[in-house]
Amino acid sequence: MLFPVKVEWASTHLHSLLPQTKQFILIEENNGCAYLSTSKQQTSTYSSYIYATLWVPEWHKMDISKAEKLESQNELPQPQQQGRGTSFLRTCFNGLNALSGVGILSIPYALAQGGWLSLLLLVLVAVLCWYTGLLLQRCMDLNPLIKTYPDIGEHAFGYKGRAIVSLFMYLELYLVAVEFLILEGDNLDKLFPNTGFKVAGLKIGGRQAFVLLTSLVVLPTTWLKSLGMLAYVSAGGVLASFILVVCIFWVGAVDGVGFHESNVLLNWRGMPIAISMFTFCYCGHSVFPTLCSSMRDRSRFSNVLFVCFITSTINYVSMAVLGYLMYGEHLKSQVTLNLPIKTISTKIAIYTTVINPLTKYAIITAPITTAIEEKSLFGNSRSLSIIIRTALVISTVIVALTVPFFGYIMAFIGSFLSVTSSILLPCLCYLKTNKTAQKFGFELVIIVTILVAGSFIGVVGTFTSIKQIVSHL
Repeated sequence: MLFPVKVEWASTHLHSLLPQTKQFILIEENNGCAYLSTSKQQTSTYSSYIYATLWVPEWHKMDISKAEKLESQNELPQPQQQGRGTSFLRTCFNGLNALSGVGILSIPYALAQGGWLSLLLLVLVAVLCWYTGLLLQRCMDLNPLIKTYPDIGEHAFGYKGRAIVSLFMYLELYLVAVEFLILEGDNLDKLFPNTGFKVAGLKIGGRQAFVLLTSLVVLPTTWLKSLGMLAYVSAGGVLASFILVVCIFWVGAVDGVGFHESNVLLNWRGMPIAISMFTFCYCGHSVFPTLCSSMRDRSRFSNVLFVCFITSTINYVSMAVLGYLMYGEHLKSQVTLNLPIKTISTKIAIYTTVINPLTKYAIITAPITTAIEEKSLFGNSRSLSIIIRTALVISTVIVALTVPFFGYIMAFIGSFLSVTSSILLPCLCYLKTNKTAQKFGFELVIIVTILVAGSFIGVVGTFTSIKQIVSHL
């Protein structure tokens, strides 16, 4: 028997283990109802289910006839109706926005670390991440109810899979928020050198002062429950990436810096940092399932991935080549820090760099604070929400001031978190959920090769980045 209950009630009591409970299995949430079954045998006809222990009072049951009809038809409601959802072009734009982040600033530095031949690795990483994005889509095709990356983890490995995927997602988001503060401090200090202030007799100046000021600016935005306006502004990340490339070209071609030949073809010692930063640039997999599930026609998501990865790779390669030709081995972790400060093009580049993270900070940290608030034992009050969000901002400020190494933190994120979430986990989830892929063949060989290469990159890159961070403390 299926019992539809209110989702609000089910989400509150789903994981409660009450005395003398009756065993139910959560089948599906749709149209405001959570469908629960009283027998495990019934779930064999459904493509996905979540085991749960739940006590359902009689007054929370509703529309039993609808449940019986659903049960007799032996089918699940489709989460996305044809003709509804986002268009192909809108999804492409959202995908480009996910791939157009602060990595564009460090891609020339990554090329300088690895040499000219490391450009081949940049393209290879792009191809690998494009392919693993396709694997996520195939995982979703196995179950039309999957809507998010954690859903894929749970479908493949149960609750532990969801927890692992969520953990890597939240860690990645947290450290990206830290990177935003470091970026703001570095670039504002270049625009306004020798700026500082005193607090309780303690003089705070330079980059540290701007990190603190930035945190005060973004703090009120994290208190907002609705981030709709910020979402529209932060979507300008796609435009910002193209503006930065144009500004860098203008500085080199018009403002007198020029383009100079760099003779380093390959630098093995810098290769771990380079490939780790390349991987960071393509770490959009956490939002790919959400973009796919929101599409009007999910079958076209593979085309979306192709357009997004081709476009972003062209942009990344252009920025890397321009920056490396201009400054060679003297490149800093953010190419904007190398630009001559008095030119208009430099100011446009830095202001573009500074504005975008201010709008994205609250959006990046929102999933983390929401997850903490949902697990809170003290309810979901407004005051508690503000305390949690303020504490999160303070913690990112502390990390940004303690470990102010933009490039090495990016390399750590890329090698440890991005490699795991963008390369390893998609392969593992696909192999677990697709029995055909487990049979020996070309596809299995490709996936195993990716897993071995990804693991090697992750281990070596993580060790190298941590070593560099520790040596600079």
